[in-house]
Formats: sequence, structure tokens, C-alpha cells
Amino acid sequence: MALLMMLLPGGCAAQESGAGSKPLADARPADLSCQRTSNCVNTLGSSSLAPLRFAGDAGQGMALLRATLAAYPEASIVRGDALWLEVIFTTMLGFRDQVDFVLDARSGEINYRSKSLLGHYDFGKNRSRMTAFSERFAAQAGPLPGAPPAQ
Repeated sequence: MALLMMLLPGGCAAQESGAGSKPLADARPADLSCQRTSNCVNTLGSSSLAPLRFAGDAGQGMALLRATLAAYPEASIVRGDALWLEVIFTTMLGFRDQVDFVLDARSGEINYRSKSLLGHYDFGKNRSRMTAFSERFAAQAGPLPGAPPAQ
């Protein structure tokens, strides 16, 4: 019961766009920070997670991101544009986590934030998911130009 009480306070719901609706031009997150580190990880803060790296242009980076997401049946793309995606991952227990991916074509990186939409603590789920996701993305991307060969 105490565990349930710890998970329930402070929840919020994602607004999913319906079929046929178009994302707003200014919907891309300007800030990928985590307000609470007990249920959120990101690549731009103290989470010690590296951005996803890709070679090529923005279209190639986005195609690689979408291909990696396709391997996750629990992931649903909610909205996005050419440089940004909002994705909801739903766990087997029905908990929902929002991941925002923002592509920087100039640097060849995709930064992200993964946060729980319910509760104050995620038991490490966002970190473990994004670590596995990053490994799968890197495997699909293959070796990057100028990177040292894998040993």
C-alpha cells in the first residue's frame, strides 16, 4: 500500500493528438531538463547519459530514430516534426513515460528526456529503458565516421 501511495501523488497526463491532427509548430520542447531526478533522465543534465549520435543529415537521423522506435511495441509516437518526436512508452503495468527526442543536425546528435507521467519515483525504469534504447540505436547506426574501431 505504501508503494502505491508513493507512485500516485503528483501524476499528470499526456495530451495525445487525435488522428489527423497536426502538431503545433511551437510544440517542440525548448527545455529537456528534469524537474525531478527520481523519475526522469536526460542527456543534457546530471543523468550521465550520452546523446544518440548519427551520421548524415537530419532526415537520416530521424529515419534511424523512427526505425529504432519501431522495435519497441510499447512505444507510440504522439507528435513531432522533422527535428523532434514526443513518444509515450507504456509499461506492462500500464504506467506511461514520455520521451522527447530533439535532433541537432549540425552536431549529429539527438538529445532526449525520459520522464514518468505518474508518481515521484520510477524504480530506474527510465534509465534502464533509455540505456537499452541507446545501445540499440548505436547498433543500428553502425560505426560513425572518425570514431575509433570497436575492440
